[in-house]
Amino acid sequence: MAQASSNSSEKAKAVDCILVTVDGRRVEVPRLSRHPTTGAMIPTTMIQACEIAGTLVPHYCYHPRLPVAGSCRMCLVEFGTPALGPDRKPLLNSDGTPQIRKSPRPAIACATPVSPGMEIYTQTPSVLEMRRGVLEFLLINHPLDCPICDQAGECKLQEYSLEHGQASSRFVENKVRKPKQVDLGPRIMLDDERCILCSRCIRFTRDIVGDDALGFVNRGSYTALTHYPGKPFDNNYTLNTVDICPVGALTSKDFRFQMRVWFLKETRSLCASCGTGCNIVIGSRQSQIFRYTPRENADVNRCWMCDAGRLNYKWIGRADRLRDVRVRTASGASEPATWKQALASIATTLKTAVPGSVAIIGSARQTNEELFLLSRLAQHLGALTDSVPRQGEADHLLVNADRNPNSMGAVLTGMAARPMGARLFQIGNAIDRGEVRTLVVFGEDITRFIPEAHLRRLELLVVGDVLPNSTTVLAQVLLPGCAHAEKRGSFTNARGRVQRFFKAVEPPGDARPESEFLGELVAAVTGREYPADAEGLFNRMTAELASFKGLSWAGLGETGQVLPGGVDHV
Repeated sequence: MAQASSNSSEKAKAVDCILVTVDGRRVEVPRLSRHPTTGAMIPTTMIQACEIAGTLVPHYCYHPRLPVAGSCRMCLVEFGTPALGPDRKPLLNSDGTPQIRKSPRPAIACATPVSPGMEIYTQTPSVLEMRRGVLEFLLINHPLDCPICDQAGECKLQEYSLEHGQASSRFVENKVRKPKQVDLGPRIMLDDERCILCSRCIRFTRDIVGDDALGFVNRGSYTALTHYPGKPFDNNYTLNTVDICPVGALTSKDFRFQMRVWFLKETRSLCASCGTGCNIVIGSRQSQIFRYTPRENADVNRCWMCDAGRLNYKWIGRADRLRDVRVRTASGASEPATWKQALASIATTLKTAVPGSVAIIGSARQTNEELFLLSRLAQHLGALTDSVPRQGEADHLLVNADRNPNSMGAVLTGMAARPMGARLFQIGNAIDRGEVRTLVVFGEDITRFIPEAHLRRLELLVVGDVLPNSTTVLAQVLLPGCAHAEKRGSFTNARGRVQRFFKAVEPPGDARPESEFLGELVAAVTGREYPADAEGLFNRMTAELASFKGLSWAGLGETGQVLPGGVDHV
């Protein structure tokens, strides 16, 4: 580890930097930066230098994750460079500082590379006048429909008009009318009147996704965005164009007219649709989720996410959610019970269970902390354990073939077999032979692997889940759990990065986070107490499991940390 730290510090020192001045402030910036799509090293631009200096240059077409277009002209700035004498050496002032020769023309900050000694001016009267002029042209044909626009509250045209625009318009002619409510694809609605021709959506679709599906047609004031004739705009990343559209031209059909963004509570979370673990923000209000949007994490998903993961939230609010604790009586009827009654009943059976007569199946969609508690219970009982694998098709961008968000966590906590699922049929056969008489299942419909006839032979079937399924119907004790958006915890993604997420909405009815009631159950069976909160439980896990040793809840931060030993040892 010390050697790795030394190497990283040497690389940092090896970065070639130059000095530039931004609005009178001298800053050191790297001479070269990495191209957002090809990865090639290219000259650092003025807008990047200004960002390093803490100065925001307004822009529309520029996006740090896309190739430069240089079309909107909103980022125009003035600049100067050191004056050179006939001998090509810098001319100096009387105080020894280099003379700066101001360029007679402005430059677009997004596409102009910096040079040693350059001075950049972002707040001069000329620059402010240029911004006003650019905004005036952009607003000539823009509709005045902010009150009904989905982008209101997140619109850069609104923000910059307030900060840099004019209060009145000199335009007296009729506005050019362009198509409205254009069905661009299955998930995207286009309002061409609002489009400012920044081309962000075109470049993202072409250069990031590899689907050259969008383009401009016509000329001048009649230029309009459209999709390829006869081919709807439909790939698994279309909704990212809504995120990067600086105005309300591209809107999500799913979120369109659903909620004003300033009413939404934003919660940092993770996408639970596959092993990538994309960082997201959950937008909710009054315990209802309205949308997922991607959150920046350069080591995981950058600022993108797939459409399938983005829309995978509606099941959380389904009307048939499991809400009540239920216990099956001697007559076979399933009746409501309290948490205390249900956990006491389970604990009584488990404390008297013969070693090897219990099996536990924990879902790889559960948190690290929940799987850790299940592993402690299994260790005490000598129980067979496993998790259910989910596989799909991966792509070149973000979608992982592993459709579980925490397969790595299931393996590291000892809950999953290697390969995952290898012991599921073994558990079924042990039930059939009468060796396993108690089965605990969390978050899975196990009837896909173990016949219902086998499950009916069990003396006790404990099921914890969020939605009803064939396994919950057979449960002797049914425990309503929570979706990940309803609790705090952590996942370990397919690359071994441990990331935490937070509670966005309240669970329905008597549903509780699994880590809470599992801690109570483990304490009742084993006599060992575990922290009830996610932070304390995570830190306890890292103290007991070598794979997580050295990590802490606070140390995970907003972007997570890679397992200390990497994933090669798993």
